[in-house]
Amino acid sequence: MLRRLAQRGLGRGCMHLRRCAVPPSLQHRTCQFASSPDEIPFKGILSKEFVHQPQFKDTYEGIPILRQLNYDGNLTERVTLPFSHEKGVQMMETMVKLTVYDQVLYDIQRQGRISFYMTSTGEEAAQIASGSALGPDDVLFLQYRELGVLLAQGYPIEEVINQCFSTTLDPGKGRQMPIHYTSKQRPSVPTISSPLTTQVPHAAGAGFAMARRGEDRVAVAFFGDGAASEGDFIPALNFAATLKCQTLFICRNNGFAISTPVSEQYIGDGIAVRGVAYGVPSIRVDGNDLVAVYSAVKAARELVLREKRPALVELMTYRVGHHSTSDDASRYRMDEEAKSWQEEGMQGIGRFRRLLRNIDKNLFDPHRERELVAETRKHLLSLIRDAEANKKSPSIDYLFTDVYDEATETLKEQREELKGHLNKHADKYAEQLEKHEASEDFPFPKTVKKV
Repeated sequence: MLRRLAQRGLGRGCMHLRRCAVPPSLQHRTCQFASSPDEIPFKGILSKEFVHQPQFKDTYEGIPILRQLNYDGNLTERVTLPFSHEKGVQMMETMVKLTVYDQVLYDIQRQGRISFYMTSTGEEAAQIASGSALGPDDVLFLQYRELGVLLAQGYPIEEVINQCFSTTLDPGKGRQMPIHYTSKQRPSVPTISSPLTTQVPHAAGAGFAMARRGEDRVAVAFFGDGAASEGDFIPALNFAATLKCQTLFICRNNGFAISTPVSEQYIGDGIAVRGVAYGVPSIRVDGNDLVAVYSAVKAARELVLREKRPALVELMTYRVGHHSTSDDASRYRMDEEAKSWQEEGMQGIGRFRRLLRNIDKNLFDPHRERELVAETRKHLLSLIRDAEANKKSPSIDYLFTDVYDEATETLKEQREELKGHLNKHADKYAEQLEKHEASEDFPFPKTVKKV
């Protein structure tokens, strides 16, 4: 029998055929690749160790947190600054501007002048450092709390105001609620979407296209810990890993998914471990350490381009403010908890401020900071007044454009129905229609008379 098997090649290379535990029907598929019956080459796993009693794994050595800047503003041992002093001052100025923008835009929402807003309080360093470490041609798939990333990439505050006030200059043509920015130029930002995690699979797909084209850039998906609990996250991670996509995943783990703390979202070791589980190189970083965030994101981007595979960066930070203007964080957490994260050494701005002043007390002195706050606030209020006084909202016609190359019959019928309704009841819509830019199909407000 052994001779017949050898002639057919089924037992070739196997010295243990008589005591092999592999079913005969599978021996020709497995044993010819194994040197012993204890080394069956199961696919898709790393460990080939066999044990003889049931063993369940639910813990492992946790992923460490990268920190390069201590609370006192000094670099840790053997760490050198990964950017110039000028670059450091630029990032500090951007963080200060972001705090002013957040404060003013949050306040005017409370006054009813815009409909919605979300602040980045407590996460400024995570955003500005990661945005500064990315390339100018990278495509950014953002969630809704990444204004700092945009500012670090050169996104003008004028575009922020146009979007929040839904003026005719808004690239999104007034179709989105405030803070859902977009840009076709640099930085390249597909429109932000409210539903969680929808942008993460898009980034995997864009990274796949970049890899296929041999492009020297990456697709970057920004998301939070709450988004990582959604169903789209794991498929995106797995697609990116198996297809070797040029995608960089950046998770802001700020402790809360609106009101749900991370302790109620998962039991495992954060988000970075999920990347490891799917074969994605992953790192965990102190998100309030601007130096560490910059170093990690820059290194992760280089890894993606060098090895043609995705990477995951988990930024550990804390959302000091409310989730949004529709939220009251005091209902689900203690005020003392948020206040503790605003101490000078804990918050990213304060810690980096200490570093700059430790390097040179004149590098970013208190007087310059006060001047910058005043200048930024003055410029922002001027843009707001201009948007309110002179800028109309986009034409109503944009309700029916930019989806189909040629409008469908149903869409044409809907347009005519709305046009007829507005003409019939023009007196009731006069005030609202005057706020919109006129178009050929909707020549308001010319045909509307106030009552």
